[in-house]
Amino acid sequence: MIYIKSAGEVAKMRRSGRITANIFEVLKPERLAKEGEEGRKRLASWTRYGTVILAFIQATGLYFALRSGLTNSGVVPFILVTFSFTAGTAFLMWLGEQITEYGVGNGISIIIFAGIVSRVPSSVIGLVNNFKAVQGAQGIISLAAIVIVSAASILLVVFINDAERRIPVQYAKRMVGRKMYGGQSTHIPIKVAMAGVIPIIFAMSILSFPQTIAQFMGKNIQIFNTTSWWYIVLYFVLIIFFTYFYTAIQFNPIEVANNMKKNGGFIPGIRPGKPTSDFINRVLVKITLAGAVFLGLIAVLPQIVVKYTAFHLTLGGSSLLILVGVALETVKQIESQMLMRHYKGFLD
Repeated sequence: MIYIKSAGEVAKMRRSGRITANIFEVLKPERLAKEGEEGRKRLASWTRYGTVILAFIQATGLYFALRSGLTNSGVVPFILVTFSFTAGTAFLMWLGEQITEYGVGNGISIIIFAGIVSRVPSSVIGLVNNFKAVQGAQGIISLAAIVIVSAASILLVVFINDAERRIPVQYAKRMVGRKMYGGQSTHIPIKVAMAGVIPIIFAMSILSFPQTIAQFMGKNIQIFNTTSWWYIVLYFVLIIFFTYFYTAIQFNPIEVANNMKKNGGFIPGIRPGKPTSDFINRVLVKITLAGAVFLGLIAVLPQIVVKYTAFHLTLGGSSLLILVGVALETVKQIESQMLMRHYKGFLD
């Protein structure tokens, strides 16, 4: 706690930025997550409020986009449309929390997974209709390209989703009383695709914003067309940027190195402290580059296929990542619950 004695001291701290920094330190999500159950509840409540606010903003944008098709565009339709979308979002958020608490976990992800899977039959029917419309060798080549790219993308997503770099860690032996502690070997797992699908969502949202504004003004920006090379290249670059950005927020090499040093752990051949954090940071940069390129390729490959074939794909790279990632994670959680039930029955 900071005790302030005079107004001059307050002004001095305000000019130096110490008060603002202290407020951000208190409101830091990492700090709340480490405060136990109360901190996690507060963080969850902030997440709910933020979700409702964003849902209302998005519902307002949808109202203005759909206003031309409404018979009456007054205050009552605005309230009805925006409140309906916002209430639906809140209900889905509550339903996802119930699935997470009483089900197998990942409630929101499972709901999104179900929404994507529900579009698969219509996508297959659309591919069949496109194949019937395009006769001759062009249709066969386009269909073969889509099948090959889809199969390769699924295999690559499954492989990269579980890929990780394991940094070996050795803990020194120490005597506590008459007992010997430590001496075991473990590792620090660094996933290749640590950011998941978040960078694709961020990049897609930013690139769709100018086109949405242009549509409100009755114009069309060709640069932000999803099949133009400017859009594809910019999309790829933004995915790489947001992959590094989100990974830097999610994983802190300095904190990992400090925790290892406090517990007597070290990486073989690397000195504890700053050399350890620098080594972990170098490994993280290399692994993140591979994951960022992978995410970029998965995101832009369907768009390139659409650009050079006569077919239209309704499932993009982000949908594929969500499908495979949620399916693998759900299978792991089901297996862990079955294992717990098996051990419980065996012990009883």
